[in-house]
Amino acid sequence: MTTAAPAATSTATPTALAPPEAVPLVNPATGEPLLDPETGEQLTGIPAQQPTQYLDPATGDVMLNPETGDPLIATPQPTPTPEPSPTEAIAAADNAREAMSEKSETIGDMVDSMDAMAIELGDMRLSLWDVLYASAIVLLVILAAWVFTKAAHALLSRFTRLDETQRLLSEKITTIVVWAAAFFLGIDLLGIDLTALAVFSGAFGLAIGFGLQKTFGNLIAGIILLMDKSIKPGDVIAIADQSGASTFGQIRKIGIRAVSITTRDQKEYLIPNENLMINQVENWSYSSKNVRVQVPVGISYNCDIKLAEKLMLEAAKSVKRIKKTPPPTIWLDQYGESSVDFVIHCWISDPEDGIGNVRSEVLKKLWDLFQEAGIEIPFPQRDINLRSNEQFDQLVAAISQRVHSDGKG
Repeated sequence: MTTAAPAATSTATPTALAPPEAVPLVNPATGEPLLDPETGEQLTGIPAQQPTQYLDPATGDVMLNPETGDPLIATPQPTPTPEPSPTEAIAAADNAREAMSEKSETIGDMVDSMDAMAIELGDMRLSLWDVLYASAIVLLVILAAWVFTKAAHALLSRFTRLDETQRLLSEKITTIVVWAAAFFLGIDLLGIDLTALAVFSGAFGLAIGFGLQKTFGNLIAGIILLMDKSIKPGDVIAIADQSGASTFGQIRKIGIRAVSITTRDQKEYLIPNENLMINQVENWSYSSKNVRVQVPVGISYNCDIKLAEKLMLEAAKSVKRIKKTPPPTIWLDQYGESSVDFVIHCWISDPEDGIGNVRSEVLKKLWDLFQEAGIEIPFPQRDINLRSNEQFDQLVAAISQRVHSDGKG
């Protein structure tokens, strides 16, 4: 009876195309391993050309069953596929659990109890311990990122000579870098297997993309506004909304999503950064804070124009907020229906303090000067032309008769 050599020495090449290594042999009837009577080791062989026989790796002869003497029938057994065990979504939590179990048996039992309360989502296993561990790591990372951001802002303010716009831009870029680094650090500390979330990544990423589209658009728009310095904190701007209403105020802050504008009545408007990029914006302090204020004034046709102009200049120069250079000027605008119309042009350098109050001070001072000089501010005048007809003559006669009778009485 020909027997196979032990597995350690079975290195012969088969006569037919076959796998390069010998495979363990089993009894086709019982399914039990075939053992070498001399060594007690399981027999191995290489399948012959015929799929029903094995060849001896040493001699190349057909191998026989040691018990029956019959040729061995090739019945290759399929390799059992181990059932995959659910993978831990947070690998670092498992390592932390083992470390705690080694240090303290009591704490280890508590952690094991929390780890036993788990749910399986496909190939992912998520336990109560995973949730608590992840929450603690996330809170620590957020706290560290917040502290580091504040410290970086303080260092930028103290040790750099940047203007307000450059400092604000540097702070925003630093904030983005710090929080991005905190995100990846948190992923690394948690040891999250991102492939376990592949089932949800497509739909979740799509939802996040659509949901944060405007947010990222406003973030990029704010950075661009700070880089080109077209709009910066402290500027006085006027912007129109979709209905055409104009909002006038001073920029207090350029945030990640919106620009904060405070009006003279202390109303604060939050305007998205994108609106300032795509809409027309009137910036009163872009290159210079000097703003010209126009004050319309009308006088009677019977007044002295030169005297009126002199009084207008005197009223404009008496207001403290009006600049001496360039000096106020008086323009004759038009000959109106009821008055001669003038416009007082004067300059201010603090538009953030308002414009209407400047006009009010000029007009109040001018009222007193006109009263003293006898300059008349006219009322609207209308000429009425009455055409004679029979009804009108009867009305005049009746009125005359009534007046005559009242005079006699």
